[in-house]
Amino acid sequence: MEEWVGIQWHRFITRAADGRDNPGAVRLEAVQRSIGLMFRAGGGAQAVRLAPANTTRVHNQRSLLQRIAGSATHAYLGQWQPDVLSLPPAISVFSDAQQNRALYLWLAALAAQTQASSDWLTSQMQATQAALQTFPGLTKNYHALRQAQLAQRPALARLKGRAAQAEHAVQCALRGDALPKDRPLDLHQADVAPVWLWLTQPPLAAEATRNIKDQDGQQNNTQNLSANDRRRRAAQAIKDERNEAPFIMMFRAESFMSWTEFTKVNRADDDDDDGNQLNAANNMDELAIAPDGQSSASRVKFDLDLPSAAHDDLPLGPGLKYPEWDFKRQALVPEHCSVQIYTARDAEPATPPVALRTTARRMRRRLEALRADPGRVRGQTEGDDIDLDAWIRYQADQGPRSSTPPVFQRRVRTERSLATVLLADLSLSTDAHVNDTTRVIEVIRDALYVFGEALHACGDPFAMLGFSSVRRTKVRINHLKNFDEAWDKACIARIHAIRPGYYTRMGAAIRHATAQLSQRGEHQRLLLILTDGKPNDLDVYEGRYGLEDTRQAVREARQAGLTPFCVTIDADAHDYLPHLFGSQGYALVHRPQDLVRRLAGAYAGLTR
Repeated sequence: MEEWVGIQWHRFITRAADGRDNPGAVRLEAVQRSIGLMFRAGGGAQAVRLAPANTTRVHNQRSLLQRIAGSATHAYLGQWQPDVLSLPPAISVFSDAQQNRALYLWLAALAAQTQASSDWLTSQMQATQAALQTFPGLTKNYHALRQAQLAQRPALARLKGRAAQAEHAVQCALRGDALPKDRPLDLHQADVAPVWLWLTQPPLAAEATRNIKDQDGQQNNTQNLSANDRRRRAAQAIKDERNEAPFIMMFRAESFMSWTEFTKVNRADDDDDDGNQLNAANNMDELAIAPDGQSSASRVKFDLDLPSAAHDDLPLGPGLKYPEWDFKRQALVPEHCSVQIYTARDAEPATPPVALRTTARRMRRRLEALRADPGRVRGQTEGDDIDLDAWIRYQADQGPRSSTPPVFQRRVRTERSLATVLLADLSLSTDAHVNDTTRVIEVIRDALYVFGEALHACGDPFAMLGFSSVRRTKVRINHLKNFDEAWDKACIARIHAIRPGYYTRMGAAIRHATAQLSQRGEHQRLLLILTDGKPNDLDVYEGRYGLEDTRQAVREARQAGLTPFCVTIDADAHDYLPHLFGSQGYALVHRPQDLVRRLAGAYAGLTR
């Protein structure tokens, strides 16, 4: 009964302290596309992603009800980082929905001009001036937002000491006046009431953990508390001293000591997992990140260890060296990645099931019909049909008229000049299941077989490769079929023998496929990439580094005259593939079972 009364009281007092919902509130999802366009138009980096911000402690002047309820201590504030822009999930600062929407757009314009700085006030003033110069049309809206924000600021007469100095400096910065000399130099957003027109620059967990080294000299990879939680949280790197207390005796001196008493064991403590990590993280102002004393190698699954030479695939020839793009230095690092080509050892003959052979025949007939379809030559003086575009141009032309205008189109039989490389991602993530009976690697295997059958019937030259990696020194390319090989039982056996590998160093694999395809003399050269996730590896290739290197590899492929195209089954592909391949350079397969059909459809569309 007491617990029930307490819950009801908490609900009542919290609702009374927070007041009614603002009908003018605007959700982030409603303006996300406009925010992205504004940020990119202002010069924001394409690799920066948009994410909902988490709550941040603020120095609010709270009412009596808010003090009783213990509310209004945190707020959703816009946060800027070099790799992510975190904005409030909803903005209800003003009663007018148009002003709340204008605030979202202003924060996007401000983020495009924000630079990393330890002086929060100065950096926001400089970013404001730069944003107004870049977007002069926002001046009127900004002045209206600034007046509304100044009207909401606490009165200086009610503040004392450091709080009064901090608030005075913020109001001067908002008005564009000179900053007072007595302002706190270490002023931060948490020291004042929320400044909705500015962005904070907190150190994030991803930045803090980059400075924590493992015992093997490699860097830790930050794991999300939840795969579905994308909020950004402030963090600081600390040193775990729980097992480093030299003046505390952890055993009784009079007892007989055995070897087991000196064994270092991580015993249970108050920080053990109780299933409420997200709730605890949301209630903390700053997350403390400390190394656990283990090397990264000890946290990797055993089946990720490289097999012995006797049980591994057969290497083909010496290894190859390829460069890698370092986006921080904006330069290619020569001979940075070692690529080794492997072929399956003793690949056993395989017979695809009847249903798969039926699908292969259907796709083969589809591509054969596409190849037999005659092409169209436009702008002819005579032909089978009217060329509508040529007719409109001819009518709009004010020059002399011809008795035989080139406004027709004619069907002609053309021969294609096309070469294709299919590059399949064989990373460990392909070991996941798409349903109760089928894994991703099996779907990829079926797609490779159907694709090979269809291209073999069309007569177009093609090659097939698989890839995975374990750091930059072990990029593995699985040889499935070369251009000069016939499509036979040996190729089908190698495809049937593929299995999940390691990680996804996509840039090196694309560069290797580009080097092979660039040697072909066909007019059209297509590079199809089949993957189930974003680029990643054990070292610095995780995150933006891998994305930027892959993007550079795709750019190099286009400069070599190739047409790269990605087919993926990753549900989050829209977050990063437009940055890598462009908005029209990829296809997302929502159901992995449809991969075979979508792959053939993408090929047909690219070669039409």
